[in-house]
Amino acid sequence: MTHCEHGVEELCPAGAKLYERALRTGHISAEDTAEAPCLTDFGLLHPALDDLDRLEPVAPAAALHRLLRSSAARIADERRREERLLAQFEPLLRAGEPGPDGETPTLRLHSGTKPINQAITDAMAEAGREVLCIQSHAGLTGPRARAAVAAARERDQAILDRGARIRALYQHTLRHVPAVYGGFERLRGDIEVRGLDELPDRLIVVDREVAFLPADGDGALALEVRHPALTKYFVTTFDRLWRLASPLYPVLEHRPSVNGITPRQQAIAALLVEGHTDAVVAERLGMNIRTARVHIAKLAAILGSESRAQLGYLISRSGILDQEA
Repeated sequence: MTHCEHGVEELCPAGAKLYERALRTGHISAEDTAEAPCLTDFGLLHPALDDLDRLEPVAPAAALHRLLRSSAARIADERRREERLLAQFEPLLRAGEPGPDGETPTLRLHSGTKPINQAITDAMAEAGREVLCIQSHAGLTGPRARAAVAAARERDQAILDRGARIRALYQHTLRHVPAVYGGFERLRGDIEVRGLDELPDRLIVVDREVAFLPADGDGALALEVRHPALTKYFVTTFDRLWRLASPLYPVLEHRPSVNGITPRQQAIAALLVEGHTDAVVAERLGMNIRTARVHIAKLAAILGSESRAQLGYLISRSGILDQEA
């Protein structure tokens, strides 16, 4: 029978039985320990002085005292190791602590969808005045969008229930996305949404004190900002974009066409005049390239353009970019 390795605090059944027998009889033969070599390994049996083939038991009290002394020595070693670790890390802990006024770090990088959403949730849990949000098309597509929407719904309603308001900016191309309007309609409270053709990537500002913005291209990193000068700059930028935007919710404002050219086509025209490719136009306005090309074709047909170069010239001559959409 194979003997399994174990510690002295968990004697195997064969070892416990054999040790108990040795204590009763005063000795056992060396052959008897074949199934329980642990007894000699742990020092519970030792050879008799007058017969090496005979093993005698160590008194349980003496064995326990020796084992406890060994355990105490290991504990003392661990405590000394803890003291060395504390001495090593104490200056580093002080360096990472909040300042004398209890200040938190002004910049902090969060990695991964769950930690990012948790950081935003924690910040909003302490807020009670206002949340400003810029949501571009990039933040509402794919896995990033599904994770963000699921995390946002409960925390948004919680802050609205505390009497705070939410102001959000979305791209006009999102006005027909069910997930966007469905999310607004499920919330109860002071929430207002406006739209623009072009927006920067996602931005969240909580109580004008803490801001979150992407730190990479795919949303895997986010920067938490608590520096007053930076958060003031973000709020000012948001307010200026807000004044330029048109209402989307709770009242939807339909933007008028100009000479048969829709507001979306006007936005495309402005980018074409700047010399951007179809792919850049699509990315800037939050639409797929096929949709962008359809709008460009309609725009060319309305203006009577037969080439891309002529289209730019006709856009400039038409005056549609001088009109307020």
